[in-house]
Amino acid sequence: MHNSPHSFKRPEADLSVLELLAQQYPNVDAAIAESARLAAVQTLPKGVVHVISDIHGEDKKLRHIINNASGTLRPLVEELFGQTMNEAEREEFLKLTFYPAEITERVGETLTDPQEIRAYALRMLGPQLELLRYLVSNFSLRLASEVFPGEYRELLLEIMHAPSTERGPEFVEAMLDELVRRGKALHLVHILGRLIRNLAVDELIIAGDLWDRGPRGDRVMDYLRLQPRVEFIWGNHDVLWLGASLGHEALICTVLRVSLRYRRIGQLDEGYSVPLTPLEHLARTVYADDPAEYFLPKGPGMRPNEVVARMQKAAAVMQFKLEGQLIERNPHWDLSHRRLLHRIDHTAGTIEIDGKTYSLRDTYFPTVDPQDPYALSEEEANCLARLKHSFLNSQKLHEQMRLMVGHGSMYLNRDECLIFHGCVPVDAEGNFLPLEVDGQALAGRELFEGIEKVVRRAVVNAEQADLDFLWYLWSGPKSPLFGKDRIATLERDFIADKASHRETKDPYFSLIHETEFCDKVLEEFGMPSTDGLIVNGHVPVKVEAGESPLKRSGKAITIDGAFSEAYGDYGYTLVLEPDRIVLAQHSHFDSVEAAIRDGVDIVPQVQNIRVFDAPRCTRDTERGQRIGYRIELLERLIEAYQTNRLHERPVDTAN
Repeated sequence: MHNSPHSFKRPEADLSVLELLAQQYPNVDAAIAESARLAAVQTLPKGVVHVISDIHGEDKKLRHIINNASGTLRPLVEELFGQTMNEAEREEFLKLTFYPAEITERVGETLTDPQEIRAYALRMLGPQLELLRYLVSNFSLRLASEVFPGEYRELLLEIMHAPSTERGPEFVEAMLDELVRRGKALHLVHILGRLIRNLAVDELIIAGDLWDRGPRGDRVMDYLRLQPRVEFIWGNHDVLWLGASLGHEALICTVLRVSLRYRRIGQLDEGYSVPLTPLEHLARTVYADDPAEYFLPKGPGMRPNEVVARMQKAAAVMQFKLEGQLIERNPHWDLSHRRLLHRIDHTAGTIEIDGKTYSLRDTYFPTVDPQDPYALSEEEANCLARLKHSFLNSQKLHEQMRLMVGHGSMYLNRDECLIFHGCVPVDAEGNFLPLEVDGQALAGRELFEGIEKVVRRAVVNAEQADLDFLWYLWSGPKSPLFGKDRIATLERDFIADKASHRETKDPYFSLIHETEFCDKVLEEFGMPSTDGLIVNGHVPVKVEAGESPLKRSGKAITIDGAFSEAYGDYGYTLVLEPDRIVLAQHSHFDSVEAAIRDGVDIVPQVQNIRVFDAPRCTRDTERGQRIGYRIELLERLIEAYQTNRLHERPVDTAN
């Protein structure tokens, strides 16, 4: 007989959802067992969440902070093995834990005798398994085993039960002997090291700005995509690169300009296969005699400084032209005052901005036609066409952008924390400011969610209006990702008078010191105002000037610590633990080589932000809410079976 779960006695819309669930749990016992399992999971400690913001291409430092779990693995190892390992042994074990691939590779090159390899593996497996069991105890077995590599899942589950009364040390040693014989013993050590790292952090949230200033945004994404559970919150630098990847010409020129300013060329030509030859040709021909002294790059490199400076200037002038064009075709943004090229008096060497005239310190504009200043010259158009082709055809860039958008959003709620990148645009009184999105004036939470729709649609359709909107998100005055009235790039490049460089921040950044305003923002996003915490990055905390990331209200915290070496070389991780919320401040990191060779580590300064009276369980979290909904569905499924609205089936044990 065909075993169908369907019952046609009383066709009901409600049953359509339960029929899908019945494919997983085909009878009452299966549904009850899963409901019981989920009820038990709700009692486990909540998973540890780490939030990092504004990485800005600093790939090596990020890699180490992920590897040492933002500094939380070291004290755990010291607590577990303080009485059984001496300091040298703990340092050796920590190196292996932080860099299992590199350490096991070195051991494999050093130790050639199989018995030496066996002895090393056996010595490391003991503490690895003890640490792994400790970490796994905080997870449901199903969730923990999801990060186990498929080929070794069954083996690892067996090892987790050893040693025990029934399983002596020979159980593990027999497995190890077979792995030694097959040349895979060090591979097992490597796998266990990676699992320890992965289980030390339940979820990693990147709160925006993966690219720019630091050397390799591409490698930042390469490493993040290896992590088991990562969520992205978009920042303005992220939508800048997204728009460039989709062929938006103004954003392409902006990416080029910023990359050249900080001499981060490797991520373009080596990382994303975007050669800068067309731009270099433009610089060497059209700008051949230009000293471009105000465009000299930050830092050394293989190309001569003056060539890179001319390339940066060429990209900047194209950017200003293209921005002028897009502002003209989007009059609803009311940004006509930011179209500046036609305000240049080439004879007097001045420019008029906001009704005031400034002297230009650089008056060489070989490609700007005073009669049509926003038109690209023939040389610029040819250069840009070739660069655009490279951006549109960079497979790696598009893969990384799809990952960032597919696992990303404008904001997240985690453990009573409201996390977003920049700000909620408001006026001086704290009223949410509207921005037109798809013809509707949206503000507050609706604005964030409306922006998400446009970003996801832009990736699919890449229509001009949506790509222009990405530009607005990068630098528009009402963009939640930007939060300033302007981005004064032209002024900083061409005007000596620093009064013209002023960029006024959104009132949000002052108002978050006030408790009442923070409560209003939290409530707008469906968060509890009593214990809720607003978390944003974007604006660096000036650590050297004594600024505190925690605002006076005690209800908002900024976690942009100028992560990149080019931008301050600090950095923060906000760690959401079961019993507390803690801020870890990270300092300079030398190199992976120094960490492996000398045991160099970033030992963060730690500050408690919240300490809870009782540790929080899974039921207290967003994951717990989803589990609660699933338990409710299972209860409805059980009731449907018991009333014969759905037919039970035996569990398929063929596999």
